[in-house]
Amino acid sequence: MSKITMREAISKAIWEEMERDPSVFIMGEEVGVWGGTYAVTKGFYDHFGARRVKDSPIAEAVIIGSAIGAAMVGQRPIAELMTINFAFSAMEHIVNEAAKLRYMFGGQFTIPMVIRAVGGGGRQLGATHSQTPDVIFAHFPGLKVVSPGTPADAKGLLKSAIRSNDPVLFIEHAAMYQLRGDVPDEEYTLPIGKSTVQREGSDVTIVTYCKGLELSMKAAEQLASEGIRVEIVDLRTLRPLDMQPVIESFKKTNRAVIVEEGWKSFGVGAEVASRIYEEAFDYLDAPVRRVAQDEVPLPYNRTLEQAALPQVEDVIAAVREVL
Repeated sequence: MSKITMREAISKAIWEEMERDPSVFIMGEEVGVWGGTYAVTKGFYDHFGARRVKDSPIAEAVIIGSAIGAAMVGQRPIAELMTINFAFSAMEHIVNEAAKLRYMFGGQFTIPMVIRAVGGGGRQLGATHSQTPDVIFAHFPGLKVVSPGTPADAKGLLKSAIRSNDPVLFIEHAAMYQLRGDVPDEEYTLPIGKSTVQREGSDVTIVTYCKGLELSMKAAEQLASEGIRVEIVDLRTLRPLDMQPVIESFKKTNRAVIVEEGWKSFGVGAEVASRIYEEAFDYLDAPVRRVAQDEVPLPYNRTLEQAALPQVEDVIAAVREVL
């Protein structure tokens, strides 16, 4: 094991896959000479060259459209979007082409491409650059949506995404690149579409993913000092959504709190709560509670931004309520 940052884990995954498979290349704004907006591809241009590390115009529709075309003829493009907010400029390509073409053409070709996009708030980037619209993309069948919460999961899931024959939206949180964690030194991949229990407990189940995992783990540590044993299920993938570990945990604890950074209305938490009610209603001892961002465009002012975002204290309060 090596303790490395989320940024390093993502960078290593891309580097290793580009070394392993010459059909893998990366394209996006400033991924080449500059080394990436978040320094994920630093050094790639000098090592792999301009044919495999392509600086693109500031045009998200061009980036995604070109990647789809490349994928259709046998390449494995990684299309980097500077933020997931800019994916709206390429929405037609993502949800009406990448997600549907294999199905609509009866499997005559595949779309093996990865869209890397940075999401989330907490870095004072303003309302239009700090959104968490993960659930919007997870709504569309045909598009896999992955959003890891640990460096080890980020590396293993990104490698699987690059090898997948289906399009994958891989969401990285802007405030988590410096998060450190143990990552295996040997070659490994992780299956897309499998949730996992990140912490064992017996009193209440927290269901979360991405940045919510960090908040939930900190909350669980504080609650443990009070004798409250929290079990944390990390979704890791929003589509396909693996509810089995969630339901198994809920049947053990009979209480659930869902933690997400997106807005509560029509969100990931709404879907998970609905599934719990549908599949495990007889095990319910308290209403399912959701912790999410306040329903406002995220402020630029740091104090107001943090006030709008979910915090550890919000998770603790929700756990106490269901208990």
